[in-house]
Amino acid sequence: MKLTIIGCTGSFPGPGSPASCYLVTAHDGERPWRILLDLGSGALGVLQRYADIKDLDGIFVSHLHPDHCMDLCGLHVAIHWDPAGWGRDRMLVWGPAATADRIATAYGLPLDPGMHEDFDFQSWTPREPVRIGPFTITPYPVRHPIEEAYALRVEATEPLADGSLRTSVLAYSGDTDTCAELVEAARESDMFLCEAAFEEGRDDAIDGVHLTGKRAGQMAAEAAARRLLLTHIPVWTDINTVVDEAKEAYGGSIAVAVSGVTYGVWTGDRLGDPKTGSVRAIPNPPGT
Repeated sequence: MKLTIIGCTGSFPGPGSPASCYLVTAHDGERPWRILLDLGSGALGVLQRYADIKDLDGIFVSHLHPDHCMDLCGLHVAIHWDPAGWGRDRMLVWGPAATADRIATAYGLPLDPGMHEDFDFQSWTPREPVRIGPFTITPYPVRHPIEEAYALRVEATEPLADGSLRTSVLAYSGDTDTCAELVEAARESDMFLCEAAFEEGRDDAIDGVHLTGKRAGQMAAEAAARRLLLTHIPVWTDINTVVDEAKEAYGGSIAVAVSGVTYGVWTGDRLGDPKTGSVRAIPNPPGT
């Protein structure tokens, strides 16, 4: 499984990255499958450097704040108004129950038909897995000030050259404060892609919204996650601060998500690696 960071700036696009959007790729032995975790503000343009939107197999939305879903409006335009025609099935979109109506309202469309002509909207049921190609995606409800917010556990089972199968696990926090469900979603994951929008001391009075680096580290430690990749860091939060905080609580490998970088995600011991797991940055120039 590969993870390409499309957007990772928290709350709104920053000067170096769009808001939240993550391209995940895995192979089923016949072809690569490509899914998105969130499609936030500004992400659609950067996404096209790394994938043709017609090659996407589905979009999986953690919650309905604009920095996680609003570029569905732009994708609607790309699908609906392409002079050459879309030429494929509707785009699969999994998300909270209100997704179809929220996006139609944002674009100023009547709710019927809204964007149903272009998107196949499906609604999450907590802890109920969704299967597509080599992927199994399971949503876990988390703590964030909106009606539905989910962390997503993404498992990909891929064939190896020797005929065996390898299952890799990517956990994505979405937006959340600490909760047992987040630990459940990230349990023994090969990579925990976890938000760290707040700083200790500065944001202590705010509960139920975001994690600090320290709290992200605590969640990773409780989950026994093999690697921690911090993301959703707003422009006013210092990256070095949240990394230092995370190190106080988590003893594993810690990195910060960077737009345009692709990471390999796998379970190391299934590759003959004596280490517990591996997260590798892979050069990924635009257009590849």
